[in-house]
Amino acid sequence: MLMERFHVVVVGGGIAGLAAAWHLRNDRVRVTVLDGASRIGGKLVATEVAGVPVDAGAEALLARRPEGVELARLAGLGDELVDPGTTSASILSRGELRPMPKGQVMGVPSDLVALARSGVLSAAGLARVPLDQVLPATLVTTDVSVGSYIRARMGDEVVDRLVEPLLGGVYAGFADRLSLEATMPAVAAAARSEASLLRAAREIAGAAPKNAGHVFTSLKNGMGSLPPALAAASGAEVRTGVMVRELSRTPGGWRLTTGPTRDEHALDADAVVVAVPATPAARLLEREVPKAAAELARIDYASMAIVTLAYPIEAFPRLPEGSGYLTPPVEGRAVKAVTFSSVKWPHLAGHGYVFARCSLGRLGEERLLQRDDTELVALAMNEMTEIMGVRGLPADTRVTRWGGALPQYEVGHNDRVARIRAAVAAVPGLAVCGAAYDGVGIPATAATARAAASRILDHLDPRAEWRHDGRHPAAQGA
Repeated sequence: MLMERFHVVVVGGGIAGLAAAWHLRNDRVRVTVLDGASRIGGKLVATEVAGVPVDAGAEALLARRPEGVELARLAGLGDELVDPGTTSASILSRGELRPMPKGQVMGVPSDLVALARSGVLSAAGLARVPLDQVLPATLVTTDVSVGSYIRARMGDEVVDRLVEPLLGGVYAGFADRLSLEATMPAVAAAARSEASLLRAAREIAGAAPKNAGHVFTSLKNGMGSLPPALAAASGAEVRTGVMVRELSRTPGGWRLTTGPTRDEHALDADAVVVAVPATPAARLLEREVPKAAAELARIDYASMAIVTLAYPIEAFPRLPEGSGYLTPPVEGRAVKAVTFSSVKWPHLAGHGYVFARCSLGRLGEERLLQRDDTELVALAMNEMTEIMGVRGLPADTRVTRWGGALPQYEVGHNDRVARIRAAVAAVPGLAVCGAAYDGVGIPATAATARAAASRILDHLDPRAEWRHDGRHPAAQGA
């Protein structure tokens, strides 16, 4: 007898959707991935700058969380993983590049001596930090903003000149709006019982694994090489340029409506994984899961742009020694971060260029990002001239715009995600995954995809009659 094959449609061909497709791989399941864009990969893409493939989106993944490295290996790229040459970064504070203080926890200092040596804070800002140890406790019983808690314990400068640039690099948001629970869970846990934030930061830093290897890793041909490899390994049918407009339940499962209203098409499925950002996910779920849709619609997103400059090596009077630097918003500069990709990643060196990756744009800075490409390149070039003393013009440039790319984990985010998942869980054959939920990095996103795939497989096989274990749900021998 022929086995019945279930049809699962994954809406979204970014890393979350492709990871879900891989984890759905099974002899009993046929998977179709639909994406409205002209290519798969979402924010993972590498294109040539000065003839060299350089990432235009995410350029690394967190190596100390296993899901990202595992995903690369599942895609057949385990031998392509590369270590950084350096991760030593600086802070552009009070007009000068200063070393990132050792022992900091997402900008929260744990070592007062290292903080003083860094010079990031003014004398007054530095003197304010140890008062944390004598001030009355600020015990946190509900979610609060990162900024409000850390300002109360250590003062404004720690937030404005250390925490803000680090959070801005991850979320392109602001500490006074971002959730302590969602963005700094270890600090939030300590804040529930520990009176001193300085002491809590020391404990967190001290508990970090020693000799655990590099924090970050990448791929020889860029993180942009991961999506096509993962799509091929999943065995799924991948269709680009297909926009899903509507999602509705049927007696046997789900119907997806695609295409423009004048030429729409219907696609039936036994189950669906929604792996798109919160705003389009809200539109798709509005009809069948209105409670989840309402919560998703409240998740804000920040836009940003990345300007990549390829300078001849001789343009730098002195080659950068560190991986780059972050700039606090209080410095008032358009460029919020610079990564020297050819220093950070040795596989990009040796081409005769210094590749400088300049990030622009935070939440609410739409006017900055509305400038044309020429103006953004000029801002980045001015940054290199003023801060690094670069002489002459770059050999090549690239501007990549990421509109609405980074979800904002604002106060109450974890509770919002719990409500979304509870609403989705009440609807058979439906799962959600992506960066809007538990973390914006590749490992966290991959974890949500694996959980979504497990939920779908459990729905299709409630009696566990065919082999899958929820972690690696592939058919025997696959």
